[in-house]
Amino acid sequence: MANSLDVDKLEQAVKSVYQDVAEEPDEGYHFEMGRPLAERLGYPPEHLDRIPAEAMESFAGVGYYFDLAAIEDGDDVLDLGSGSGTDVFVAALHVGDDGSVTGLDMTVQQLEKARKLRDEAGLENVSFEQGYIEDVPFDDGAFDVVVSNGVINLSPDKAQVFEEAHRVLAPGGRLAISDIISEEVMPESIKNDEDLWAACIGGAEQIDRYTTAIEAAGFAVTDVRDNSQYEFISDRAANACEKYGVKSVTLGATK
Repeated sequence: MANSLDVDKLEQAVKSVYQDVAEEPDEGYHFEMGRPLAERLGYPPEHLDRIPAEAMESFAGVGYYFDLAAIEDGDDVLDLGSGSGTDVFVAALHVGDDGSVTGLDMTVQQLEKARKLRDEAGLENVSFEQGYIEDVPFDDGAFDVVVSNGVINLSPDKAQVFEEAHRVLAPGGRLAISDIISEEVMPESIKNDEDLWAACIGGAEQIDRYTTAIEAAGFAVTDVRDNSQYEFISDRAANACEKYGVKSVTLGATK
């Protein structure tokens, strides 16, 4: 983590943006949202038909990883940065009545929306908890699968996030994530830009450093693939992406 980062300021910027994502999904953002994005990233329409449409309105994921997550009936799944719950609800389709899915998020408005949609859908094996992905409030080995979609780049301490993911996974557990990375190291001017950080660009880690951090936490990385179907939509974001090779990838790893 760069010492020059004002972590508190960045956190407030992220919370502000994702409060708006929850409450006003039709407003303009640096990134695309909604069901058309989910389908283009690879989410099967028959799965999306079975989850709350309101959750998808605020879906701001950057890739599809459920094939790598290989969620099975009875699995306990944790989603780091669960937002309004799209990925939690999709995961719930896979775990069956004997499994569970827990979403962890720091933004109150996202949690309120996700909990309302869960209650309306009557999903008793789904929970949404408030907390930080750098300090996961669950026991060691509590989960079979940890997933995350477009969120870890927002953390100023990614190494700690991966250490926590490793800690709460059972032996042999799986990590499946989609996230924004960069091909080149970005200048401090971008890393300290609250707007670009909250837009998932400023905090994008160089890909080799990203995978090294995953391995340093104790994981074996099994898959890395580009998500060429994902693009930022504002001119400012697109320019930063073009200059520094900022892009979406999906990764799989095992404990």
